[in-house]
Amino acid sequence: MSYTPDPFAAAPSARHTAGSGPDPGTPPAPATAAGTAGPTGTGEQQSLGELVAEVSRDLSTLLRQEVELAKAEAKQSAQRAGKGAGMLAGAGVAGHMVLLFLSVALWWALGAVMGRGWSALVVAAIWAIVAAVLAARGRKELRTVEGMPETTDTLKKIPNAVRGHEEKNS
Repeated sequence: MSYTPDPFAAAPSARHTAGSGPDPGTPPAPATAAGTAGPTGTGEQQSLGELVAEVSRDLSTLLRQEVELAKAEAKQSAQRAGKGAGMLAGAGVAGHMVLLFLSVALWWALGAVMGRGWSALVVAAIWAIVAAVLAARGRKELRTVEGMPETTDTLKKIPNAVRGHEEKNS
């Protein structure tokens, strides 16, 4: 059997050439390095303190990584929210301009019938009514806001949880 080396192989030492090493179909021999603990428990065993220290280090590393992930996600979310808020602000300005020019058009249309001064007062009165209705509805909506009742209740319980349960003297 003729072997042709792969031109895209990572390294020459990774290639298998005829006559070098075991047959490719043969499973590798088990490792017998000194000091490695196998399933039978041979080798050095770690003490309980070392295991706790290792778990503590791993947990600390995991928490740090989670905090970094949260920071990255928060930054990305804030950037997207900022973009969206900017676009909404632009839409608000454009909507304001539409209302302004529609108001001017109404003013001029009514001005042809009743005079420019009176038509300006009519358009201003219409906007005053719209403003009053919106202010009343907004005020009513703000009165129904409760804040964060569940969070406030939970925060009130934290000092008791930290102190523990104290017995009351009667």
